[in-house]
Amino acid sequence: MTRPALTLDDARRLLAERFGYPDFRPGQTEAVASVLEGRDTLVVVPTGGGKSLCFQVPALALGGLTVVISPLISLMKDQVDALVARGLPATYLNSTLSASEISARMERVQAGAIRLLYLAPERFDLGSLAPKLRAVGVTLLAVDEAHCISEWGHDFRPSYLRVKQVREQLGNPPTMALTATATPEVRDDIVQQLGLIDPRVIISGFDRVNLTYHVVATKNDTAKDATLIDLVRQQKGDGVTIVYASTRRTVERIAQMLKRAKIPTVGYHAGLEDATRADVQDAFMTERAKVIVATNAFGMGIDKPNVRLVVHYAMPGTLEAYYQEAGRGGRDRAPATAILLHAYPDRFTHEFFIDSAIPSRAVVTAVYKACRKLAEADGLVTDDAAGIAATATNKQTKVSDRQVQSSLQVLAKAGALAVADPSRTHAYVRLLATPDRIKAELDPVVDGLALALLRSLWKRAKARLHQGIVANLDAVQPGIGGAHGALVQLEALQSRQMVVWRRLGEGITLADPKAPIDAWGIDWAALERRHFAEMKKLEQMQRYAYTDQCRRAFVLRYFGDPAARPRCTGCDNCLGTRISSPAADTPSRRRGRTSSGRRG
Repeated sequence: MTRPALTLDDARRLLAERFGYPDFRPGQTEAVASVLEGRDTLVVVPTGGGKSLCFQVPALALGGLTVVISPLISLMKDQVDALVARGLPATYLNSTLSASEISARMERVQAGAIRLLYLAPERFDLGSLAPKLRAVGVTLLAVDEAHCISEWGHDFRPSYLRVKQVREQLGNPPTMALTATATPEVRDDIVQQLGLIDPRVIISGFDRVNLTYHVVATKNDTAKDATLIDLVRQQKGDGVTIVYASTRRTVERIAQMLKRAKIPTVGYHAGLEDATRADVQDAFMTERAKVIVATNAFGMGIDKPNVRLVVHYAMPGTLEAYYQEAGRGGRDRAPATAILLHAYPDRFTHEFFIDSAIPSRAVVTAVYKACRKLAEADGLVTDDAAGIAATATNKQTKVSDRQVQSSLQVLAKAGALAVADPSRTHAYVRLLATPDRIKAELDPVVDGLALALLRSLWKRAKARLHQGIVANLDAVQPGIGGAHGALVQLEALQSRQMVVWRRLGEGITLADPKAPIDAWGIDWAALERRHFAEMKKLEQMQRYAYTDQCRRAFVLRYFGDPAARPRCTGCDNCLGTRISSPAADTPSRRRGRTSSGRRG
């Protein structure tokens, strides 16, 4: 018997019954209708516009399995926890779970007990996953934060490039790509990179009419600190404040400063322990802390409707990032204010980040030559990033640890080398002792665990153990105590000069230690295009800070929104209002000082 076609009324009934909303918002209706028709769909909805409901409601309506590609572990956990709290059948698979937990969750998926399965794209590196999911029957593939697939987007993640292949492996199910921040160029690239077929493109508009935009020109951090304290103290009523900062160190400093000013504040960044991060988030959500100072790690998937003030302590690197983060204010549709504290030197931090993330040809070449110089006979490089950077640096080219990491990614993509995942479980181990010495000096009773470890390593590597290997210590013989137990035994063996070992940040193996870099066909032009694109985005962000025209129109034009008008009633330039700061770094002092983005 054929299942009757689902209608929007069916979806609305599910929305009310399972999520408690009377109707869809603009953009959501069209997106849900497109999925119910079985079409590929690109959805561009502003931050706070309810992107997730565009695929969560159809997932429940359609039956079968909806696979959700999500970039952040913390984000997928938060979304799944919220769904499970509503009694909805959802789960996730990621690297925080043990093998037994993953197996148990996959059993539920294969039994048809799960409707929404959240995954990072890297999860599909395990070749058996896609066929298992295809056998279950994937009715919808949802690609959240889809701008990550475009190298022209503000948060390009190479791992997203494999999603098109994953889609094919899943049987080419109807696919929905979702983003809050995509220029026309990025939207076209998303469609191409995912291989969407005649997609319905739904853009609900970028204008957040309840937000008022201000820029405060400042000279230095001292001026920013004084301005920030004044802004936060002026906040009245039940609302809360988010302060965004560029680095973890700045987050901690500002949080302490506000606490000293008797303002209940917490600090949030990705370096916090899980329990601490949960406590910080809970303090803000329950308003025991009225202010949270955070890096951009905070906010994705967080539903706090009464944020009345969002302050950026420094300029973000792109307008996309600024728009997304500022948009965390006023999700209850009540008035909210977004304020950028700006000083010209803010751009230097982002130039550093761009140069670190997208290395030049000279830097990649220097890193490759350093790896060849440091490699063992079999191509193994045991030095960490700092050691490689020191070897790579020369009179013409200075190389940082960050640039080593990004250069290794470029080289790995080209096939010039393989990089093991940074892990506490991997170590470089080289055997010094002969079999006769081991037999003579290690007692089978007293040194039983050390002998078991050596036997396990020898079984895997044989004579290569004398040359040195990168060992996965979690894979050694059971009974040693896993990686932790193996490290204890390695330390004891090294103290007796039987082995040399070191914990690895990376394990690097050159494909051909004798091959010159030109042998690998690296697309240098593509690297330079990416660098130029990122510098261009930074330039646009700075122009926003210095413009004397309507800021709202500036943002809307950037995103290609036809709703842009010459003037508004929600920005400092149109309102004629200014928030003053001591020793302001005014636009007239800096206008016209720009960078071409070229590299020597």
